[in-house]
Amino acid sequence: MSKASETSVMANDSEKAALGGKFLTFILGEETYGVEILKVQEIIGIMKVTHVPRMPDFVRGVINLRGKIIPVIELRSKFGLELKEDSEKTCIIVVQIAYKDQSIIMGVLVDEVSEVLNIEVSSIEPPPSFGATIDIDFIMGLGKVAEKVIMLLDVDSVLTSGELLTINKTSKDNNGK
Repeated sequence: MSKASETSVMANDSEKAALGGKFLTFILGEETYGVEILKVQEIIGIMKVTHVPRMPDFVRGVINLRGKIIPVIELRSKFGLELKEDSEKTCIIVVQIAYKDQSIIMGVLVDEVSEVLNIEVSSIEPPPSFGATIDIDFIMGLGKVAEKVIMLLDVDSVLTSGELLTINKTSKDNNGK
């Protein structure tokens, strides 16, 4: 094996090693997704969400969480899934997003929180390639647990830079900064 190939294999192994660990899993439609547990601040039940004008369609609005205004993203809408009524299982997962040199707190609206799973590195496959025109950079990998496939999300990449800027500005404006 050439030195360049060896380096590439080592990089892929270290990237894959970073994938293993604990994931909070949740349901959207018929699929199960997971986010790194270290990105999750808390899980709250559905609550009153205040609509903010001129936001992208996938932004449900903002909530007041213990005096802090938090934007709430409707993941069904962001992923192009059919919208449905909130139920008693609908939850908001409050996550911390890394963007440039700052941290953004936001809520992610999901159909139902499932469980925390420890997914071994050996059970994670890279996401399939769908060609250059389909962006799946937000999928870190596919975890295989029992008979299920869990899409492991890179929560930092679910929103584009432009979307994060818009949401972050709204959050800062409403928190008086």
